[in-house]
Amino acid sequence: MRILGLNAFHGDASAALLIDGKLVCAVEEERLNRKKHCAGFPSLAVRECLRLGGISANQLDHVAISRDPRAHLFDKLLHVGTRLIHSRDLSGLWQQVRDRVHNRKKVASVEDSLIEAVGASSLRATFHTVEHHRAHLASAFFASGFEEAAVLSLDGFGDFVSTMWGHGTDRHIAVLGEVGFPHSLGAMYTAVTQWLGFPKYGDEGKVMGLAAYGDGRKVPELRKLLTLRSDGSFALVLDYFRHHREGIEMSWADGTPRLGRLYSDKLCQLLGPAREPGSALLPHHQDVAASLQSLLEDAVVHVALGLQQRTGQRRLTLAGGVALNSVANGKILDRTPFTELFVQPAAGDNGTSIGAALWVEHQLLMQPRRFVMHHAYTGPTFSSEDCDAAVRLLLGEVVFDGQGRAEVPDVETVGRDGQPTKGRLRIERLSEAALLERAVSMIEQGHVIGWFQGAMEFGPRALGHRSILGDPRRADMKDILNRRIKHREPFRPFAPAILAEATADWFVRAAPSPAMLLVDEVRAEKRALVPAVVHADGTGRLQTVQREHSPRFYALIAAFAERTGVPILLNTSFNEHEPIVCSPLDALRCFVKTHMDALALHNLWLSWVTD
Repeated sequence: MRILGLNAFHGDASAALLIDGKLVCAVEEERLNRKKHCAGFPSLAVRECLRLGGISANQLDHVAISRDPRAHLFDKLLHVGTRLIHSRDLSGLWQQVRDRVHNRKKVASVEDSLIEAVGASSLRATFHTVEHHRAHLASAFFASGFEEAAVLSLDGFGDFVSTMWGHGTDRHIAVLGEVGFPHSLGAMYTAVTQWLGFPKYGDEGKVMGLAAYGDGRKVPELRKLLTLRSDGSFALVLDYFRHHREGIEMSWADGTPRLGRLYSDKLCQLLGPAREPGSALLPHHQDVAASLQSLLEDAVVHVALGLQQRTGQRRLTLAGGVALNSVANGKILDRTPFTELFVQPAAGDNGTSIGAALWVEHQLLMQPRRFVMHHAYTGPTFSSEDCDAAVRLLLGEVVFDGQGRAEVPDVETVGRDGQPTKGRLRIERLSEAALLERAVSMIEQGHVIGWFQGAMEFGPRALGHRSILGDPRRADMKDILNRRIKHREPFRPFAPAILAEATADWFVRAAPSPAMLLVDEVRAEKRALVPAVVHADGTGRLQTVQREHSPRFYALIAAFAERTGVPILLNTSFNEHEPIVCSPLDALRCFVKTHMDALALHNLWLSWVTD
């Protein structure tokens, strides 16, 4: 049985392939076309899945897309009718309606888009539409390995619903309830994120980081935005928002989604003037961020408690864009009876391609479960020959001497002052042992290295295969990375990647977090040892690394631990204002333009000559 899952014509477009119940690959379109959060049809991702699966499109038995234009159709029509009656801007309303109808037609014609993407004349596969949140639920429960669990999806909106919960048993998910448009925890968080001066699609993670610098003094004001109901659901106080009344402009003409303003003028009356993007961040903004985060945590715990009481389960699976809030995820374990939590590594809309395929596999076809998503390394791998080819393409023909070394002069790069310059690049072929030794030595000396190894990660986190690494013991490392390499806001934290078996020695809760989706408190006596990965509130968004899932990254951390006594490396994504790198050529380009100190590119070691 071969099932292709798609998230298409929506942010974070992606494709996933199941063969005989097992996930063969899952790839995001943005990693291949280099357009962040790319929407549209994932043509490149589809072709990559078929290539990695070793099949042609005509061998597909089923295709599942994580959208259902027919879902909640009456509610959608009623909403449009109500807006027609009350709208003061009929031309703007009709433009939004036309955009939605156009998008719906694209979803309905996904077969044509797939045929065009693969260059086929026809396909024998059966096509399925899977409601957005059911795909989210399936992406977590059917991949969790839990035979039975409570299931929860928390999102912005998808198919006119923001939240869905239920009970998963073996190969069946029973949906027990939902919260529909216009009420949404994701929309609430995005609205205040916009007010805070972070307007880009996906900027909510910045606010989660900023929250650690403020306090909760604005919680009383922000509680006015939301009502928590006794049945475990919630409702927005809609006077503070625009989306229910005016609709929200959303476009992706250049591939990257753009979202119109969600908050109303009443929010500015409550909190003050909105911050201009790029202007100074004041203590007031920090306090609003902290209070928003606290309000979200309370709401997530409220929904989770209601679900636990309905199902009696101690295991919970979680997906949806709100599940990327790793601080809130941890509160579920701290403040509810749930004792085990599985969060889909691609909890956002990218993961619905996996979910749509799993929904068809188990819920519709009733096939037995044969797959557990222990890790997120589901993308393409590249060989030594691929890395050599990338070097030649970017740097020209490189001649290695008898010891496997070469130098390339006059490589265009940037200096540590950010100004264009030229440098001399040394390239060496190393054994795995020598590569690990070199990397540990460089990190220990305070250098920043790019680490490109193995299969690409699926989801928003770099998990040691497409990463930038540094020494967590250096207090200045966070500022070095934010200023010189990542070129981003100085409050943004970096993750501690830790050997799984050492987690309890360094973190208080010590729950497994292989996909960097739980924030935990760093033990007080350990914080001074790893200041670069301890956030302002004493926490870290940890990644627990296991040998069997990422052997080379595990070996690197273990070698660093043997040398220093610290089983942790600072880990951040290998990118700079772009999607995480996918190919060796992407890695080389990012390495050169950011002037990292060194790059481990499979078995090649690249470093700048400074003498």
